[in-house]
Amino acid sequence: MLQFSKWQVALVAAVVALGAIFAAPNLIPKEQLDRLPGFLPKGTINLGLDLRGGSYLLLGVDTDKVIADRLSGMRQEIQRAMRPSGGRERVALVSLPSVDLEMGTISLRVREPDQADEAARRVRDVTRTGVAFLTAPPYTVSVQGDLIEVRLTPEARRQYAAEALQDSIEVVRRRVDPAGNKEVSIQPQGADRIVIQAPGDNDPEELKRIVNRTGQLSFHRVDPTVSLADAEAGLLPPGRILVPFAASEGPGALVLYEEPEVTGDMVETASAGLNTDGAGFQINFSFDSRGARRFADYTREHVGELFAIVLDNEIISAPRIQTPIPGGQGRITGNFSPDEAARIATLIRSGALPAPLTTLEQRTVGPDLGADSVRAGTTALVIGFLAVIIYMVATYGRFGVYADMALLANVVLIAGALSLFGSTLTLPGIAGIVLTVGMAVDANVLIFERIREELVAGKGPVNAVETGYRKAWSAILDANVTTFLAALIMFQLGAGPVRGFAVTLATGVVTSVFTAFVLTRMFAGGYLLARRPATITI
Repeated sequence: MLQFSKWQVALVAAVVALGAIFAAPNLIPKEQLDRLPGFLPKGTINLGLDLRGGSYLLLGVDTDKVIADRLSGMRQEIQRAMRPSGGRERVALVSLPSVDLEMGTISLRVREPDQADEAARRVRDVTRTGVAFLTAPPYTVSVQGDLIEVRLTPEARRQYAAEALQDSIEVVRRRVDPAGNKEVSIQPQGADRIVIQAPGDNDPEELKRIVNRTGQLSFHRVDPTVSLADAEAGLLPPGRILVPFAASEGPGALVLYEEPEVTGDMVETASAGLNTDGAGFQINFSFDSRGARRFADYTREHVGELFAIVLDNEIISAPRIQTPIPGGQGRITGNFSPDEAARIATLIRSGALPAPLTTLEQRTVGPDLGADSVRAGTTALVIGFLAVIIYMVATYGRFGVYADMALLANVVLIAGALSLFGSTLTLPGIAGIVLTVGMAVDANVLIFERIREELVAGKGPVNAVETGYRKAWSAILDANVTTFLAALIMFQLGAGPVRGFAVTLATGVVTSVFTAFVLTRMFAGGYLLARRPATITI
């Protein structure tokens, strides 16, 4: 058990060396780090909000609005399904389908009772579309004479709310950190809250402005039959809205059909680029298959008409359709500056927020407070580390030196692992490292005390050390497995600082087992097998 082959020694040395290589960038100034060759690791441990300072936002997600939008969208789909298409006849309705948000129902009444079954069949076809994530249809459909009622199920309501929370997190992440290289933490809290922690960002108002842009893109048909004077006087026909032009497009407004022909969720890509004439900037975009089909059908049927592109209730462009556009790609031209074109493209690309966000809490952590925490945490780590080193040498002599060498390797491996995975270090994370330092030597204490017992029992040095490591292994494994499981549970259920503590604790458990049981055993075995001492003191 004490014998290590050459390749095993090389493997252990390689693991420690890799840890040192990945930990080294933390000791190099950023300016010099950027000048290093690309093949060298440059990842460092990120400092959390409590250590570096920054902005903290707690946002509430209005999931009720999501349910209302789902019902409204389904009402439009049902209304479309009643129209003639593909050889099917039109199903005449007494009035437009009505929505009861409180009850979660959509009601429609057919004009001819003998068409009720056909209408119900079309409604069922529409409500079963795109619901693979549910074990049952999201809507129940009931028919009573000429009245058809569509009701959202409780399971679908919960699923849509959970989906809105995750989609909101993803949209916020793409807006706050579009390149994916910032140290921003965006986590869910409960069923309808989002926590944003942005270390180094001391302007929560700017962060709120970026996050709270709705980003709602839609493409609308223009109604030229209604005069602006009538529209401004409030004389709008049903299903029409008056929408102003964005500031970049100048004053004015257009009367649009309220129901969009294509919506922003059908846009797959968006990017800023130069106009074809080289003057100014435009936004290039492409649709998914569903949007491409709708866009192609609409442009084919309305050549020569204006087509308004609306972002957050403002018309950003209203081009005239020159020819059908069947390829699912288009461009938004206008008087855009480079920054504005890039900002609009980012909003379109990140998608619209599925639900309004409200700020429940915001605070700024000053960098001075974070610096004090770093100093206090570093001081605690250094004092604890030195105290353990002195105690181990004073208590176990040569074997204490081996334990201290392994302890140093353990800290290096933890730093290397945290740097490799780009982990964020918080104040509780420093506490986790300090705890790991004590746990690392705890395993060696178990081993060394077991070796003492074997020496007292009269065994020789090699046999006693070998037996001590073998018999202590089960206790070391049990203790570290239970600690590791506790860290996993904290990571899964916790948030923010709790997760930081769990990450460093779990990482330290893995590295401490390696250094305490493998590294010290290699040192002790190398000494005993090479020197063959008649007695040892431990």
